[in-house]
Amino acid sequence: MKQILEDQIGRQTLLMGNVAIVRGAIEAGVSFASTYPGTPASEIGDTFATLISRFRWPGYFEYSTNEAVALEAAAGASFAGVRAICSMKHVGANVAADPLFSLAYTGIDGGLVVVTADDPSCWSSQNEQDNRHYAVHAGLPMLEPSSSQDALEMTRTAFEISEKIREPVLLRTTTRIAHTYGNVVFGPIQDRKTPYFERRISRVMVPSNARPAHLKLLENLELAQKLSENSEFNQSLMKDSELGVITSGISYSYTLDALRWLDINASILKLGMPYPFPKKMISEFIENVDKVLVVEELDPWLETHVRAIAQVNSLNTPIFGKEQELLPQAFELSTKQIALALAKISGKTLPIDYTAANEKFEIAKELLVSRPPQLCAGCPHRASFYAIKQATKGQEIIVGNDIGCYALGIAPPFHLGDWLVCMGASVGIACGTAQVINDPVIAVIGDSTFFHAGVPALINAVKNNANLTLIVLDNLTTAMTGHQPSPGSKLGDMRETAIKIDELVRGCGVKNIYKTDPYKLEETIQIFEDAIKQDGPTVVIARHVCALVLDRIKRKKGIKITPSRVDPEKCEGCRTCIDEFSCVAFVWDTTTPQMKIEEVLCDGCGVCVNVCPCGAIYKEEAK
Repeated sequence: MKQILEDQIGRQTLLMGNVAIVRGAIEAGVSFASTYPGTPASEIGDTFATLISRFRWPGYFEYSTNEAVALEAAAGASFAGVRAICSMKHVGANVAADPLFSLAYTGIDGGLVVVTADDPSCWSSQNEQDNRHYAVHAGLPMLEPSSSQDALEMTRTAFEISEKIREPVLLRTTTRIAHTYGNVVFGPIQDRKTPYFERRISRVMVPSNARPAHLKLLENLELAQKLSENSEFNQSLMKDSELGVITSGISYSYTLDALRWLDINASILKLGMPYPFPKKMISEFIENVDKVLVVEELDPWLETHVRAIAQVNSLNTPIFGKEQELLPQAFELSTKQIALALAKISGKTLPIDYTAANEKFEIAKELLVSRPPQLCAGCPHRASFYAIKQATKGQEIIVGNDIGCYALGIAPPFHLGDWLVCMGASVGIACGTAQVINDPVIAVIGDSTFFHAGVPALINAVKNNANLTLIVLDNLTTAMTGHQPSPGSKLGDMRETAIKIDELVRGCGVKNIYKTDPYKLEETIQIFEDAIKQDGPTVVIARHVCALVLDRIKRKKGIKITPSRVDPEKCEGCRTCIDEFSCVAFVWDTTTPQMKIEEVLCDGCGVCVNVCPCGAIYKEEAK
């Protein structure tokens, strides 16, 4: 990791796309970085955190409360004249959209780069929205890398573009770019800028300033469009061929593979700076081929605008893509899908009979063992969900879930979760449900998500006296995205103050507040029973550190993890442990039949000791 800070021009190394973005920012002389962690963007912030905590990078980095605050903080650094970068996953851009759109009007001073990491195929997200639309909607330039080298160079150049047009610049990546390793060549590291702050009343977006600011934005877009026409990242690779392919991002890499596979000699227009659209370049490319295939993931965003450019320039060249259903509008693309599209257009024969391959795959798929995501062994959330089920036995309850590890409460055996919409929506939606339904309404949210977006919804519940129970599952970290600190925890060597959730909740006006450790199962069940009976908004804080974090602490201190065990003499094979608690360390032995504990997987939390009605599970004291 230290190499990211070394000024070794020409050095070649292997970097993950996200880390290459950090190196590009370092080369650009970035001084400020902020993020709210979210896959597939998490490693950008994590790398900055490591550079500060381990290698004393002299810049500033923070894990912000949410994406809007992260962007606002980065904008504040930009207003003070230094270069700043703000990173987030695609849905985080929705949270940051409010300041983003207004920053397009205020303009910037120091270069400001906003990374939005899209997640085609929803590998770790609740949707797969296409954030390229934000570039057009906000009127901001956008760069889109197709490799780790692109990610480095485009990040570095994005700061220059930002300062030339005095606007934020979007850097749009996808999961495959963010998490793929590729060879990169280091460039020189620029000196960081000296902070300064120039007071400008024009930056105050009252209507009298906003109207001329919009006109200025349009002027800046014209300048950015000229930069796009001449950008080194927009490359027209013309060949003696009837077929032309227009593509960008990771789709460019897939396209190269597909063309080689089919032995097709096609012209390619690679758009690394697709917005503002290099209209002249696109028009000339279309004019010099007989037919065009537009290759892109998700929406026909590029295809639609390519068609518009062709129409404006009276070009009748056939344009193929998603509109003819040659390529899908959902999920990630693959070399196979692009090869199929190219084969249909060119008349080439695929080297593989996919019909036979698909038939074999269907047979193989039946043999695969299902491996759904699971809460980790020792996860305190499993104990909390078990306690909720026990506390509400025989009752009809409504449970709103939220974004985080605890979303897995919907899985067997708990089946808890009647909605999962966006960060904080467990509480916000519960506010409305509780006003029209008499059944107990429970909102389940994690500590980081509560700080991110749950607090305003809780205030709403207090203001309108919503009869709901909010259970904050506080594991003292942002676990799902890589154990980044939440506002309620500390990284250890950064300038932070841990916020106490109970004090914050009390400050919001909540009167009924409970605290419990979910590992203390009987106590937690009783507290849940009492909380659900209360009138008005009630908050239960179920706090226990994430099991994975605790395991790391134990290993560092040399503390041995003692697994729980099953006494075969006492086990009656009732399956209560499997059917109602279902820890991943449990194994059902069909020959006995009894439950056994896989000691390698067991975390030694001991919660299962209190689950077994036969007293068959026990835990030996560590020696």
